[in-house]
Amino acid sequence: MRRLCMQITIGNYYTGNSGLHRLDPRVKFLAALGMMILIFCLHTSAALLAYGVFLFVLCLSSRIPLCKLARSVRSVLFLAGLAFIFNLFSGSGIILWQFYGLKITDTGLSIAVIVAVRLFYLVITSTLLLTAVTTPLAVADAMEKLMNPLIRLGFPGHELALIMSIALRYVPTLVTETDKIMKAQAARGADFDTGGLWSRLRGMVTVLVPLFVSAFKRAADLALAMEARCYSGGAGRTKLHPLRMKKADWLWTASFVVAAACMIALEIAWKKLM
Repeated sequence: MRRLCMQITIGNYYTGNSGLHRLDPRVKFLAALGMMILIFCLHTSAALLAYGVFLFVLCLSSRIPLCKLARSVRSVLFLAGLAFIFNLFSGSGIILWQFYGLKITDTGLSIAVIVAVRLFYLVITSTLLLTAVTTPLAVADAMEKLMNPLIRLGFPGHELALIMSIALRYVPTLVTETDKIMKAQAARGADFDTGGLWSRLRGMVTVLVPLFVSAFKRAADLALAMEARCYSGGAGRTKLHPLRMKKADWLWTASFVVAAACMIALEIAWKKLM
């Protein structure tokens, strides 16, 4: 349980100077959103394979060690496995295997693979285009800038961006805090890896209670720190590093659009061939 907890890498930023690190956060945010929507539009094996190649190219461009990205993959393998199993026994079609009331069909197997691959791609896309190569502050700035038209209509865009930034920032902090609490409880004789489901859930109570107390204490400390710095919202605030689109940002934007168009074209062409 503790090992699985420490494999969660959502919110971890990896320092670097690659093209993806220098890319305008607005482009990365919109590209991540667009690519994650595209994942649900791809159904053929050829298009999904092409998306995998696209992610591999992004991985090379980010210059992030593969071992670090693998930690993000391991943390979602359990969910991908559950999604695969739940969809494996659904759907009609040619029966490939049958045992009592359970049966695996060609349609169910295809759906299970697609769902698991999509979940895998979603995590890698969000990691490569957002959390791993973009600081929480840059993500907040990008969201605030993109919501400027709504802010003029009275929508609290700055506050929403700040909430998202704080949430992303504190995910790795809470993971580290959870690990410390579990180590402390294990030293007192707590066992999280043996016994039935009910006993494990009762054991987790000894972790969740101090974790929530710690989270609320951190939230109170953060609120006091913001008040001490006279924070009163986004009105009238200026940026130390204003966001401006550069030539490289436009080139990256064009490359994302071309890649998405090619995958959609491949999806359509493959369906016609099949």
